[in-house]
Amino acid sequence: MIQYVSMKIDGAIFKVPKGSSVLDVAIEYGICIPHLCHVPNISDLGACRLCIVEHVVEGRSKVTTSCTLRVQEGMVIKSNTQKIKRLRKNIAELLVSQAPNSKAIQDIAVRCGVKTVRYPFRNDNCVLCGRCVRICREQWQAKAIGFVGRGKDRRVKSPFGVKSETCKMCGNCIDLCPMTITPCDGPMKPGEEYLCGKCESQLMEAESAVDQCIMCGLGEGFQCARH
Repeated sequence: MIQYVSMKIDGAIFKVPKGSSVLDVAIEYGICIPHLCHVPNISDLGACRLCIVEHVVEGRSKVTTSCTLRVQEGMVIKSNTQKIKRLRKNIAELLVSQAPNSKAIQDIAVRCGVKTVRYPFRNDNCVLCGRCVRICREQWQAKAIGFVGRGKDRRVKSPFGVKSETCKMCGNCIDLCPMTITPCDGPMKPGEEYLCGKCESQLMEAESAVDQCIMCGLGEGFQCARH
């Protein structure tokens, strides 16, 4: 039997299944919490940090990732405070500077209010979100790819750098990768990267729909959970 608990997100009370993540609850009820590494029905690891919220306990708040935070009875969550918006915007800015050739990440930057990029562009082809690794391991039970190395040398590779015999050729690792969809104007060459921002007009309704998913279409090509 499913057990339910009562909780608050941005002042609204919800009765939700015990064990759900705060991010899943927000998505279910149309509360916009930007995210990148989250994949429905796959374990979360909070890699991208975009889904941070304030978890208020006894009057004191703690910033944590909503995808890894499980709901509890009486839980109070604030998803759109000035502090969270500032932190989330900086995270999005870092991501787009790291991988500007991803439409998904460019969309996230727009959704988080990034207007300029203060960090040097790097044009990496991976942001270590782990979507490909988790879908391969958990849904297909293949373990054909995984993380290797630590720190700045951490990357996704197949065992020993060769195609694994356990690969089932499902293509999910490619489908879920945020780097597979390039910006609307095409790939940016090294040294010519920029913040696109062309989809900003899709956010015009955001100011009149605070804390709600406005179905803007940003990330639609990236299998946005609301589309």
